[in-house]
Amino acid sequence: MADAGGQGTRRVLVAADKFKGSLTAVEVAERVTAGLRRALPGVEVEALPVADGGDGTVAAAVAAGFERREVRVAGPLGQEVTAAYALRGDTAVVEMAEASGLQRLPAGVFAPLTASTYGSGELLRAALDAGVRTIVFGVGGSATTDGGAGMLSALGARFLDADGEPVGPGGGGLAGLATADLSGLDARLTSVELVLASDVDNPLTGPKGAPAVYGPQKGASPDDVAALDAALAHFAKVLETSVGPRAAEYAAAPGAGAAGGIGYGALLLGARFRAGIEVMLDVLGFAHALERAELVITGEGSLDEQTLHGKAPAGVAAAARAAGKEVVAVCGRLALPPEALGRAGIRRAYPLTDAEPDIAKCIAEAGPILERVAEQIGRDFLT
Repeated sequence: MADAGGQGTRRVLVAADKFKGSLTAVEVAERVTAGLRRALPGVEVEALPVADGGDGTVAAAVAAGFERREVRVAGPLGQEVTAAYALRGDTAVVEMAEASGLQRLPAGVFAPLTASTYGSGELLRAALDAGVRTIVFGVGGSATTDGGAGMLSALGARFLDADGEPVGPGGGGLAGLATADLSGLDARLTSVELVLASDVDNPLTGPKGAPAVYGPQKGASPDDVAALDAALAHFAKVLETSVGPRAAEYAAAPGAGAAGGIGYGALLLGARFRAGIEVMLDVLGFAHALERAELVITGEGSLDEQTLHGKAPAGVAAAARAAGKEVVAVCGRLALPPEALGRAGIRRAYPLTDAEPDIAKCIAEAGPILERVAEQIGRDFLT
């Protein structure tokens, strides 16, 4: 592709997500930039690492100029961990995975019935302490299936059993819930815009609910899934007594099942649900960066059917196509045919496996291989 003067594209925007298990979104941008400059040393590259609300969301915000703030909070098993949120002006980006994500569990350890989102509530409280007016709450990558009960507890809610004692942590503990009292919730929540940013639109319970769809990847057996689904349904039923019919409405709403049902807890706090990548593109200033670019490079570890349903590359490609910009993608592996890529607005995809067929080597040496792939993109599109 060439501009009016016959010169190849010289202004490139790299807006890719992480290659999970290999490269962060920031590292992807660095490697792509290095590869492009091998092909065309004078190319202007703007890096805008992106995320869709899941793990890596705070890192993307920090790369875009937000300040990283660290807080000591409870991890999913109750152990203290250092978690971060991002702050710029009166806007905070809070990522639940920082406090309650699978990466916070010891290797090989799962706790599907007892893992709690309490630390995510503590992170939200830290953002409130910073005086923000808007909180973008990115949810995904959770170790938990507690319907957001832990988060709500950290913010002042009380969930008691028949003896008036707090129920146990995690979704399993909700089976013994007798009363729910939200009257003690932090009053500052009423004056803050809370945006629930997620790439999934599952309801809280049922065949497409949080336990059934996502419980197994958090170590839940079929019996655990059934127990968690019943416990979360009971949770919503008890909440009807204290907050009325909206408790049931929120349980069925899109996004309620996000991140083990923490979406449900966020909706109870008055959150507005939006597709994670759309929110993050707004927060990161993507539209202005897009104006400056002639070619956009997006991507993630695996370009597959899931990519088309709210993942970062699909969001980037849709926005770029609407602005009339050409888009190519990089990825570890490609599982989409050219026609599906085309419908998503991606002109061509470059998987690492084309440069290195050995999957193990692709993962272990993703950085150098990605540089070679980006150099090829430079030759194909910039020279």
